[in-house]
Amino acid sequence: MKFTKMHGIGNDFIMVDSLKETPDEATLPEIARKVNDRKFGIGGDGLILLLPSKVADFKMRMFNPDGSEAEMCGNGIRCFAKYVYDRKMLADTQVKVDTLAGVLMLRLQLRSGKVESVKVDMGVPHLLRSEIPMRGDDNGQVINETLKVEGKTYEITAVSMGNPHVIIFENHLDDYPVARIGSLIENHKAFPERTNVHFVQVLDNAEVRMRTWERGAGETLACGTGACAVAVACALNNKTSRNVLLHLPGGDLRVEWLGDNRVMMTGPAAEVFEGEITI
Repeated sequence: MKFTKMHGIGNDFIMVDSLKETPDEATLPEIARKVNDRKFGIGGDGLILLLPSKVADFKMRMFNPDGSEAEMCGNGIRCFAKYVYDRKMLADTQVKVDTLAGVLMLRLQLRSGKVESVKVDMGVPHLLRSEIPMRGDDNGQVINETLKVEGKTYEITAVSMGNPHVIIFENHLDDYPVARIGSLIENHKAFPERTNVHFVQVLDNAEVRMRTWERGAGETLACGTGACAVAVACALNNKTSRNVLLHLPGGDLRVEWLGDNRVMMTGPAAEVFEGEITI
């Protein structure tokens, strides 16, 4: 299998062109587990397939290192856009991508004829409990709600960007036990489809820091859909404006929650190397 290794601010992916031939559906989870393994495979936070689409320019599917399929990936879709444009698979600097979270519009920003960064219309955030999804009797918004985990109570805000996210505000992130707490909340009985978990330190009205525990992947250097969910959660809790610069361990993303309720994310994408792997 031929592949291209790419990353969006340290969130790294194995990109595979499947326009002409798609691996057997039943084998995809096992292939994802194998190629994402950092010891015995290529190593990555996800396997991304480039596929034909009947409703957009291309279709994207993304599989986590544990073999599960993600609805969307914000950093991955920017890499996806760079891949197709830099290889002259389309000439327009706008591209529509079909995902499990819907069809998304991307605007490409070029440097020396190649994609340097991508602005993604991430769509409208889903805020009702049933849309996250999250169990509970009240189907309202989950804002600053208490969640009990192993005898300790956390105040959470939940947002779906096509995939589920939980946001927890903390004053100190450097020594925070992201792996332990993130894993517990990811697999909490309140979330029937599990959830991504983000720990956020507000710096001022326009900037925050965040660390991420990704569902099916563990702690990662960046999460694009997570950054969008964090920006929305910050505004919902009156902690920042609706235009936020987010500092992630792998780099920065700009997220704007517009007046029409749509979320725009801007960030870089980079290619690392190409190769082949026996699967």
